[in-house]
Amino acid sequence: MFAREIALGALLTAVAAQPGRDSFTQTFEAAAPGEAIAVVRAGCARCAWGEPGREAAALRVAIDGRYSQHLVLARGEGAVEYRVTLGELAGGTHRLSFERDPALSAANAGAAEIAAASIEVLPAANDEAVAQSMAPILYARPNTVGRFTDLPILMWYEAAPTSRGRQFRYSVIFTNEDGGTATDRLMATWGRTTDIEFVYGVEIDASGRVLAEQFQGPGHEVPPFRGRHEGRHPLLWVSTDNNMVSESGPTEIRYAPAPERFDLTNASREAVMDRHPWSYALASAEMQREGKIADEGPGHNTIPDPRRFAYLEACGEVGHSALAFAVDVRGAWIASDRGLPQYRIVRDGCFRAAIPLPPGAQARDITALRARAYTRAPSDGQPPPRANPVRLTRVNTLFMLDEAYRPGPPLVHWQGGATLAPDGAPFDLPIP
Repeated sequence: MFAREIALGALLTAVAAQPGRDSFTQTFEAAAPGEAIAVVRAGCARCAWGEPGREAAALRVAIDGRYSQHLVLARGEGAVEYRVTLGELAGGTHRLSFERDPALSAANAGAAEIAAASIEVLPAANDEAVAQSMAPILYARPNTVGRFTDLPILMWYEAAPTSRGRQFRYSVIFTNEDGGTATDRLMATWGRTTDIEFVYGVEIDASGRVLAEQFQGPGHEVPPFRGRHEGRHPLLWVSTDNNMVSESGPTEIRYAPAPERFDLTNASREAVMDRHPWSYALASAEMQREGKIADEGPGHNTIPDPRRFAYLEACGEVGHSALAFAVDVRGAWIASDRGLPQYRIVRDGCFRAAIPLPPGAQARDITALRARAYTRAPSDGQPPPRANPVRLTRVNTLFMLDEAYRPGPPLVHWQGGATLAPDGAPFDLPIP
């Protein structure tokens, strides 16, 4: 499903640096030019993403004295790894520095404890370096600066051959979206509260020459990219409350998480979150802080405790129909659509849904999974195309979150073929 994030590249020599509080400098020697990635191990005393005033400390990152990006230590007190792109570096001596930015740090956040930073410089001819060298640099949306919301926390790319060469597609996981789909509907139809967006694609030929670029702009349109680059990195500004991007913008604060390579064949994009279980906890903390965790029922921009949900991933062809799932809990079927047509899945491929369970229900209480197809509801006053049978081919996982908001063990895995007639009989899958 995923490839190793970084292919080891050009050798470098680093001068050991002492752990720092609110500042840290690492000097290193690159044996040859290449694309640089830093893995920073850091934590933030008293920081808690879900607590107002203590969300995180922000670090200003510079390479050789030049501003590179900001790094937000959003994952709490313990020292954990953050991976950032530093861009193309020449051979020779370089200095990487981190300095606390008081203006962008939470008022009651404690000291940033920076334990270590390791740097890898990938040689220019390395395939992984080619993909890393074209990773987007994201400028912050103006209404998120200093507000600890909709933070880009993960980036990945997918690579695919084309008739002219290769294409790389880059996507970003944000902690949430302040606009767009309401939280309860987001859980029902996407199985998460993070926002996952394709942001940039590039096609290159065998020699590495760029043939075409595109980005996902406002309104989910995907026009050609004609904006600026830093080296080969496109510069993108997050410009809408549902995290679409533009070729220019007013902000100067930016982020550059180093992308990982993923192969999502027979898997959903949410599988990237499974690879980083802490992303569930971070998203849940943001929901709590923003008042979006409340058991108010469907139709509100709130959800119950995320640990009460059963999360599932399945694959199939929905076509012009709609699809919903249900789980049998203690003899009662509980549906993902919660009786609302707009809470059903209306896309092909691999998709997720999340089903809120009664208080106190545990994973062991789930005894079966059900899939049911429906005639698609009218959209914007227009009748939908004629419904077709839904073809279900895989159920990749079904899990609940543990007490620390991390995915628990999968309850079921199924592969086969099930055809569901719209508004007809369901397909049931027993869970041992």
